Order: sequence, then structure tokens, then C-alpha cells
Amino acid sequence: MHFGVAFANAGPGADPAVAVAGARAAEAAGFESLWTVEHVVVPVGYQSTYPYDRSGRMPGGEDFDLPDPLVWLAFVAAATSGIRLGTGILILPQRSPAVTAKEVATLDKLSGGRAMLGVGAGWLEEEFDALGVPFAARGRRLDSYIGALRALWAPGPATVEDEFVSFRDCISLPEPPQGTVPVHIGGHTEAAARRAGRLGDGFFPGRGSAEQITHLLEVMRRAADEAGRDAEAIEITVSGHGLFGPDPLAEVERFAALGAHRMVIAPLAFDADGAEEAYGRFGTDVIAASG
Repeated sequence: MHFGVAFANAGPGADPAVAVAGARAAEAAGFESLWTVEHVVVPVGYQSTYPYDRSGRMPGGEDFDLPDPLVWLAFVAAATSGIRLGTGILILPQRSPAVTAKEVATLDKLSGGRAMLGVGAGWLEEEFDALGVPFAARGRRLDSYIGALRALWAPGPATVEDEFVSFRDCISLPEPPQGTVPVHIGGHTEAAARRAGRLGDGFFPGRGSAEQITHLLEVMRRAADEAGRDAEAIEITVSGHGLFGPDPLAEVERFAALGAHRMVIAPLAFDADGAEEAYGRFGTDVIAASG
């Protein structure tokens, strides 16, 4: 089982000293990856329902630091050597696929092939409105953009013509060192699970009990089978909030038995001075102990 730090760029993580100290401490403690979140803007008084909290509102309110996820990852990439760099998630339908392909490939190249691109359809309709992007059909737009990214990362000129993208014989360099960047599909819905089965290199449900995750994985694997893909090759990332319960190693074993490859937790330190101790303790108590 691998372990990652989610929401790494949010709130205190926007401070450069906290970002570097946390990234270095996590890497030293044995964490495999860092994962960033994205909102370009948070419209005041939004009415859309945040799907990952019972309150329907994002933690921290509307007024909190949230740096661009790819710029933040590039910054901590320069301060680390091996920890992987993921977005969990990037709201891809809001972005230009060509610009995003360039940014992600650049991050991957400069970091030595450490990038992982987690993407999702998005939930905050007011943000789409503010950015001038239609909220409707965002799922189809996401599928299209994933295809466009992969076409631009592949060797040679790329051509894509579909409902949302139109470009012909375009070259985008640098190429990712491994020829592509793994695309992880984020979301806790059956639609996200099916998309992961059809298109994803990974699936990141984001939340859910073991029972809910089991169901979503069944949906994902069935979709992969129908698409003629190897479901076992799709990496599974789950929330590790249960690792802070009375028996974290049992929690690791439970999700490993479901097929999870990675568990992610919220940041363990909110200041630079406390990072080494906090991450080091988790590294000893959970990462090392879990084998």
C-alpha cells in the first residue's frame, strides 16, 4: 500500500515554508505522493452542494488560500527528489486542454516523471459560470479533453476533432518522460466509476465507506471489462481518514483487500516547525508498520 497527502496546497500549504517543509517531511517519512486540489474562484454565497461533506459546504468557508495546483507542485518538485506529484483533482472541463497538456508535461519533465493527473468533472456550477464554461455536458467535455491531452502527449503531430476540441497537426513539447502521464479519474459517483473503467489509469473516489467503495469498484471494473480494458491495471486511491482510528493497520488491510493501491490523508502539520515530527510519527506508526 502506498500513502499520499491530499489537500497539500490548501490553506497553510499556500505558505512557501510550510509547503517545502511538509513535502520534504512527507518524503522522508515514506509517503509516496502529494495531491493538490483546485478551484480557480469560489463565488461568494454559492448554492451548489459540495459533495464531500454533510454540510454541503467546503471546509474553510469561501475565503481561504488555494494556490494553482500545477504551479504549487512545480514549486515543491524543486525541493524534493522522489515523491510523486498528483492533482486530486484538477477540474479539467474548465481548462484549455492544450494549455493543460503543456503545463502537465512540463511538470512531468522537470520533475523526472513524477506527475500524476487526477481529473474530475467538477461540482461548483457558479465557478463554471464565472469562468464562462458551460456546466452542462461537463462530463462529455471531460472525456473529450482527456483524449486531447493524450493525443498531445503522444509522439508526432496530434489531430483531434470532436464535439469540444478541434485542432489539426499540432505538436506539443516537451513530451512526458514515460510517453504519457497517468490520468486518475476523481469522483464518488457511478458516472465517475464508469469513466475510470473506460478511460482511467486510476480511480480516486475521494470518499466513502468500505461498502460504498466496494460498489464503485464493481461499477468501475464492469465498465473496464465492457471497454476491453484490464480492470486490475487501474490504480485505486482511497481516503485514509480511518487511519486515525484505534486500529490503522486493520484499516490498511481492509482497503488493500478491496484492491486499493493508495490511501491519502489530510496534511499532518500546519507549520514548518512541526512537519518533521508529525510526518515522521505517521511514517513509523503506519507506513513502516504496514510493511
